[in-house]
Amino acid sequence: MADRKQSLRMPASLVRPRRLRALVFAITGLGLSLAPGFTQRSLAQQVPVTAVDIALEPDATMLQHAADANARLLKSFPKGFSLDETHHPHITMLQQFVRTDDLDKVFAAADAVLAKEKPAGWTLKAFKYYYIPAPPVGLAGIVVQPTDDLRRLQAELITAVKPYTVKTGTPAAFFSDADGRDIQKSLINYVANFVTDAAGKRFNPHVTIGVGTEAYLNKMLAEPFPSFTFSATGASVYQLGTFGTARKKLHDFTLTP
Repeated sequence: MADRKQSLRMPASLVRPRRLRALVFAITGLGLSLAPGFTQRSLAQQVPVTAVDIALEPDATMLQHAADANARLLKSFPKGFSLDETHHPHITMLQQFVRTDDLDKVFAAADAVLAKEKPAGWTLKAFKYYYIPAPPVGLAGIVVQPTDDLRRLQAELITAVKPYTVKTGTPAAFFSDADGRDIQKSLINYVANFVTDAAGKRFNPHVTIGVGTEAYLNKMLAEPFPSFTFSATGASVYQLGTFGTARKKLHDFTLTP
């Protein structure tokens, strides 16, 4: 989800006292804080917004490595999540908040870029584990070597999708089984700032493999990692869920070599 091993950074209006108290209770129920900028987030969500992830789908080689690592993490930390159809292994190219009514336009714009770039013909290399700390646990992934091709694809997707994006959103923009209570504030901030914090020179392509304790993840990172090559077999747009997982597939793209 991020491009370096560190905790995600977290990045009201003039209302009458009764309304302010009601707003505080509503925010508390969502696990949000009443902070400067919340008014803007609320207004942004008045227009239906979806948190999307435009992603490459890895081949069977990467899927097997991700599944093995996920099983290992679950054995150590059963409270983590399993990789499955609603936590699908993927390589994030771009995460953004987009207007829900413009989703078809987002799909068409991304499809044009993917048809031009043909990422199915690229050879990709996985070379290490990493994790994002959220003490006492961390969100782990298999890191993919950044290439000029991947960075160019990302830049073109950013440009293509930009007309349909909004600055930020609320938990309602995400797929949630818990009425938004499982959507981290840091995740909202991460998606809102993806282009500046996780793209270009800061792009860290990876496949998320699950959650583990920091102690166990540090042990994994200290072990030799046998690098391997793989390729992309497809591309998709997902609605993001907790921890930035690909929870709901919204659209499939067909890639040609």
